[in-house]
Amino acid sequence: MNMKITTRKWPFTLILCTLLLFLTPLTSLQAENSSISTHARAAALIDVESGRILYSSRGDEPMLIASLTKIMTALVAIENGDLTSKVKVGKNAFAKEGSSLFLKMGEEMTLENMLYGLMLRSGNDAATAIAEHVGGSEEGFVYMMNAKAEELGLTHTHFANPHGLDAEGHYSTANDLAVLTAYALHNPVFKEIVKTPEKTADNPEEKWDYKWSNKNKMLRLYEGADGVKTGYTKKALRCLVSSATRNGQQLVVVTLNDGDDWNDHASLLNFGFNHYPLKRLIERGDAVSGYTLVTGKDFAYPLGQGEQERLVTKLVLNQKQASTSKQIRSSSFGLGGFLVLQLGGREIGRVPVYAPNRLPPKQSVYVKKFSAVTAPVYPAENWLQALGSAFRALFER
Repeated sequence: MNMKITTRKWPFTLILCTLLLFLTPLTSLQAENSSISTHARAAALIDVESGRILYSSRGDEPMLIASLTKIMTALVAIENGDLTSKVKVGKNAFAKEGSSLFLKMGEEMTLENMLYGLMLRSGNDAATAIAEHVGGSEEGFVYMMNAKAEELGLTHTHFANPHGLDAEGHYSTANDLAVLTAYALHNPVFKEIVKTPEKTADNPEEKWDYKWSNKNKMLRLYEGADGVKTGYTKKALRCLVSSATRNGQQLVVVTLNDGDDWNDHASLLNFGFNHYPLKRLIERGDAVSGYTLVTGKDFAYPLGQGEQERLVTKLVLNQKQASTSKQIRSSSFGLGGFLVLQLGGREIGRVPVYAPNRLPPKQSVYVKKFSAVTAPVYPAENWLQALGSAFRALFER
């Protein structure tokens, strides 16, 4: 059964008047596009709940990522390690070059505390110690990192180490890092660590305890900021992943090689919250009109101006449940099919539907694998480009 929402066609005169407006040098599209320019070599903005990429500039260009690597390091360690286990600092971790926690040879620390040191202070010694502890060796852990990247569909990402020091075959992209971070932020341990401004950890080797302040200045500079990670090497230059939550919506920004990253992240986050607010479209347990079926999960999606009117929802029934009658006996089956949601002809999500008495327990969204569905960006750097963007905006609706 097709539950399709149709939209009316634009009258010719309205199209003509709209196009004439785009012949002027200063257009609303031009102003909007200029408001999201950055100083970064590459950048991406993603909505965490849906996984929709809202802005991307050179988003699929493989680049050096410095300590943004540690997002994957932390995720793999959390998913595969025992947080209460003791990590021992070996010779490979001791005095590791670059940023450091200054851990002593043979020192032991819980994996949980070492993860705080990894993400707040970007300790390369902690990264190596964690890798050897969880993966058996640094090489074994790197294999796990790349396996996770493949699982998440990060097709332009490859890791050569757990810390992010420049190395051949070690790279990622702004889009891939956005998808990775959106996934990681559904893990409650990861989410708690990266939003922590300051952490105190036991130091049995000394009379004083470790006290780490988060290097991520966005936590102090931007209202609602709650993560994620800084990075820098001489070749990668300044790299940053930040996150913020407002009105129940969490966004993530990635910039690579950006000399003005704090300001650029604030601008991109503002753009996302202002132009693509998260809309709750389906609630778990909603009745499917005309059928004895209910929805199996919540569904929310960030929508730009005019996009909600373009949404199309289709009910796709399991073949054995298809019937000319809309009254399906709820006692005869569990999963009845899916509500498929489309925007601009592309599927943006699907929600399972069940008989009311067969609705399964609610599952964590953490198992969700994100796919990057990019929001359209209509450039308008000159009147000719604006004219082309106008046609696109009109006929893609």
